[in-house]
Amino acid sequence: MRLLERERELAELGDAVRDAIVGRGGVLLVHGEAGIGKSSLIGALRDQPPAGSRVLVGACDALSTPRTLGPLRDLTPFVGPRLGDALRAGDREEVLTALQEELASAPGTVLVVEDVHWSDEATLDVLRFLGRRIDELRAVLVLTYRDDELDRDHPLARLLGDLRVNVRHLPLRRLSAAAVGELTAHSGVDPDRVFALTDGNPYFASELIASADAAHVPRTVVDAVTARLRRLDRATQSHVEQLAVIPSAVSVAELGHLVPGGLGALGTAEEAGLVTVRPEAVQFRHELTRRAIVDTLPASRRIALNARVLAMLLDVGGDPGRIVSHAVEAGDVEAIVQWAPRAARDAAVSGAHRQAAEHYRAALAHPEAYGRAERTELLENFAIEAYTLGRGSEAVEAETEVVRLRRDQQDPAALGASLRWLSRFQWLAGNRAAAESAAAEASSVVGGLDDQGLLAITLSNEAQLAMLANELPRAIDLATRAIALAKAAGEPRALSHALNNLGTVHLLQNRDEGIRELLEAADIAIAANLMDDAARAHVNLVWSLLEEYRLDLAERYLEPALEFSERTETLALWSYQQVERGRLHLARAQWDEAVAAAAHTDESLPQPHCVALMVIGLAGIRRGDPSGEPTLEEASRLARRLDELQRTGPAAAALAEAALLRGDPRAARAVARPAYDEAVRLQNVILQAELASLLRRAGELVEAPEGDHPFAVQARGDWKRAAELWHDIGCPYHEAWALAESPHEADLLAALAILDRIEAVPLARRVRARLRELGARSIPRGPSTLTRGNPAGLTARQVDVLRLVAEGRTNAEIADRLVLSVRTVDTHVAAVLAKLGVATRAEAARLAPEVLEQAG
Repeated sequence: MRLLERERELAELGDAVRDAIVGRGGVLLVHGEAGIGKSSLIGALRDQPPAGSRVLVGACDALSTPRTLGPLRDLTPFVGPRLGDALRAGDREEVLTALQEELASAPGTVLVVEDVHWSDEATLDVLRFLGRRIDELRAVLVLTYRDDELDRDHPLARLLGDLRVNVRHLPLRRLSAAAVGELTAHSGVDPDRVFALTDGNPYFASELIASADAAHVPRTVVDAVTARLRRLDRATQSHVEQLAVIPSAVSVAELGHLVPGGLGALGTAEEAGLVTVRPEAVQFRHELTRRAIVDTLPASRRIALNARVLAMLLDVGGDPGRIVSHAVEAGDVEAIVQWAPRAARDAAVSGAHRQAAEHYRAALAHPEAYGRAERTELLENFAIEAYTLGRGSEAVEAETEVVRLRRDQQDPAALGASLRWLSRFQWLAGNRAAAESAAAEASSVVGGLDDQGLLAITLSNEAQLAMLANELPRAIDLATRAIALAKAAGEPRALSHALNNLGTVHLLQNRDEGIRELLEAADIAIAANLMDDAARAHVNLVWSLLEEYRLDLAERYLEPALEFSERTETLALWSYQQVERGRLHLARAQWDEAVAAAAHTDESLPQPHCVALMVIGLAGIRRGDPSGEPTLEEASRLARRLDELQRTGPAAAALAEAALLRGDPRAARAVARPAYDEAVRLQNVILQAELASLLRRAGELVEAPEGDHPFAVQARGDWKRAAELWHDIGCPYHEAWALAESPHEADLLAALAILDRIEAVPLARRVRARLRELGARSIPRGPSTLTRGNPAGLTARQVDVLRLVAEGRTNAEIADRLVLSVRTVDTHVAAVLAKLGVATRAEAARLAPEVLEQAG
């Protein structure tokens, strides 16, 4: 594991050595809880000792009978023979003299004794002797120990009290969330989950990351925790096991019901570092410790302990969510049936959608316990939570059953509302035809009812489908009617939903009132606690701005929107926003960042996943990655299944670009022309302009739309003005391609300079060929030769990053050195590891000398 956030401690060690060299020795006490990284710090000290020093390390062992003077015996291979002879002779005075002489022989010697909490009495006596004389020896005595296992009677506590001359304490802190995030980079493990489970303990964090599974406790951690637990008396073990089944702090009042003696019975568990005791509550020091203990419990014991907690919570009137959790663990069906619906509703209202879904799932595991009407409501509420979390197929399955049940209940309003939900869920799951069918039936059922609010949301649902299909006039008509009905009925969901659709259409028509309408839709939704509708407004605002290439404005709205979706657990829309971030980076020719963002998109959601594939594929073909075009073909297949121009059109444009880059204009025309015709039919001006510009490059002139969008300008043949517009927007790749259409050598060289800078190798290759045709005499070779010349295929920037990784720099330090964002460095490091075929920075550092030599 890399050593993070220990710069201060290493600097202190260095200062102590420098002081010793000039005549003032000292003692450094390195302490912290188990797993905090004491040994890692000493390892770093041994690997890179301060200038002018030597480091000697001995260790105490966790043996039932410790080795007498064990740490000194560890030193004998590395020092003169006198100490070994004295140890073999068992001459205490000679041992002290020999050790003192050894330390005095080389000023700046660092003597480290690790894990002194396990020391034997003889070693403690030696350390006491040295500690009193260390300032005269021009040496540094470093003692490491666990401070969470020391009570006032521990022999080490008495030694520490005796050390009074030039003593420095180095308490090691837990890692920050940022450091844990750096450790988990490229591991596939959720950093927030790791931090929540370990609270920054380096050992627990590294073991969890190494297991690549934050859902299960690694065996090594279970063994370590079990060993510590078994050192307690049986009664305390039992108390700790009881607390372990409670995944939260336990109040003193609750403790009195569960542990005889209350707080007073947990003293030894606290001293062992297992629990933290406060006046008002007790909890485990690490969540991973608690889970490790639970994992060791037999099922019968775990069920019994949960039953005790459940009885206590029912007795004191506990939180419904906690009641349900323990009822599930205890297998108490009666309590689940009674409390799960209420717990689910409470969680949903508070925005805890994961918990709400789980509580509804717990209730629905016992359908026979509820009447038909209540079971239908539970199913629908579960479907809505599943949709909010981005679980499209689960939402469709549950809502399909709801609709079946509604048909038999003779309640057309309820049936119409459920059909409207089913339509939405079907679209999210990628089933356009099924979504339209459910929407049409919903309108038919609701049309004859005197319910303006229900009719408004039903019409708005149809408007949404029309907007998504690029049927803009129909979408405006339906949304406008829905807004009027919603205002008359005072129905905020329908009003927000319809304003959302109308605003999106207006933005797609380049009408800026759409921004105001979308922001208003979000405000209405938030005021009514309709977070999914608010997040959808955020998504549509950013998406529409990206369609128009208004990148700076899109970015201004995107980051707070992402934070909102994550905080409110509207995860289906968070997935959309990740792909929006990918599109933004792609437009700016930030290839690695684009791929990294798009890779966050949930593959189970076909709508955003289709766009994510396009982002990844386009980044690939633009920088010469052979996997780019197959990825675009996969995106195109998915787009055809989704059957909307907003997917099929961009997929066709991407494949046409790929064909042009490989020098096949006929294939480009074949794929672009049908999509162009469809864009013209549906009046999608921006897509029409993009496809027209691609067809022009492929040798087919088609009608280009009016306006000053750079694609339209380029499609009309004004490459110079298009290049200026792309430059002003901040799209270097498109700027370069516009310049590449110039007949002038100077413009082609300008295009080439841009393409080399952004490492767009295929298009740069074509521009070089044009320059040679024009007879240009001085054509820059460009950075692509570096990539071809080194066996890992690294770009110039990735070589820079690898060089700094090999120096042991953190991502934050690399970002400072290269003047990049930390997120950008994260992406570069991931790319380096992937190209080198390794999983860790350490492995990359080992390969670095050979790769860097090849790269020059």
